[in-house]
Amino acid sequence: MKSPLLSLPGAVPAEGRDEGVAAHYGDLFREQRALADGSGLVDLSHRAVVTVIGDDRLAWLHLLLTQHVSELAPGQATEALILSAHGHVEHALYLVDDGETVWMHAEPGTQDDLVAYLESMKFFYRVEVADRTEDFAVVHLPAGSIAEAPEGVTVRETAYGRDLFLPRADLEEYAAAHGPLAGVLAYEALRVEAHRPRLGFETDHRTIPHEVGWIGTAVHLQKGCYRGQETVARVQNLGKPPRRLVFLHLDGSEVVLPGHGTPVRLAADGPEGRQLGFITTSARHHELGPIALALVKRNVAVDAELLAGDTAAAQETVVEP
Repeated sequence: MKSPLLSLPGAVPAEGRDEGVAAHYGDLFREQRALADGSGLVDLSHRAVVTVIGDDRLAWLHLLLTQHVSELAPGQATEALILSAHGHVEHALYLVDDGETVWMHAEPGTQDDLVAYLESMKFFYRVEVADRTEDFAVVHLPAGSIAEAPEGVTVRETAYGRDLFLPRADLEEYAAAHGPLAGVLAYEALRVEAHRPRLGFETDHRTIPHEVGWIGTAVHLQKGCYRGQETVARVQNLGKPPRRLVFLHLDGSEVVLPGHGTPVRLAADGPEGRQLGFITTSARHHELGPIALALVKRNVAVDAELLAGDTAAAQETVVEP
């Protein structure tokens, strides 16, 4: 779904998973600094929006999700996952309940699969699931922003800022009144800085929640049964995940950032050494310079110097080995 904000002067379209919104509006670092200072907004209108209504909505979702939501208070934001039967992450959801409706946003293009799964699990519960992506646009206001949400708009507020579920017809008017606009590259750079995983970037088809730090933020370890819980409990109580997320400071002399999937190796072994992981997301940060997140084997030493492709990388621990 193409955002109308792409027609604004300076807008450069994003590619890949974020196609449909702006990568930036002409000045990546200025946009990052604005977000870090609590001003501006990010157009995330390409993200999937799904709602659940009905008297049983919270009790029903509690049975399906990794998060404890049966007593979710109106206005309280949370994150949750949907896992496969083997405990692999299939969906990452960002939720809030407004007292009548659970609103959630998810990765672009995932709404059909998400709605299909939720519909298949309704059984006798009094719930209705709807894909609202065509009607509502997600707009992100950074932490510290004094911009007001329009009356009646559902807001999901977290330590990182506020996500507005804005009527899509109001997107252009709201953006004009509450700019400056920042593109998804600025938003992603701050996400990488904060070590926050993203589905499809820090995950692949075999990712379990422990590997990327979703335990605690998106997985509640004391709630009842849900699909994939056996894997979560077994790893939590009896073992360690096979891989772990790390934060990398990249050599700033390189012109090109290592892209998603770039092999990570020990620097001591050189660029032809055994692959120990891969880059998940890389970014240019307005203060830190080139940075990245990577998924590496658990037994990689926490103080080991690494190579991302041909780029030297110093690691910081995100998930403990």
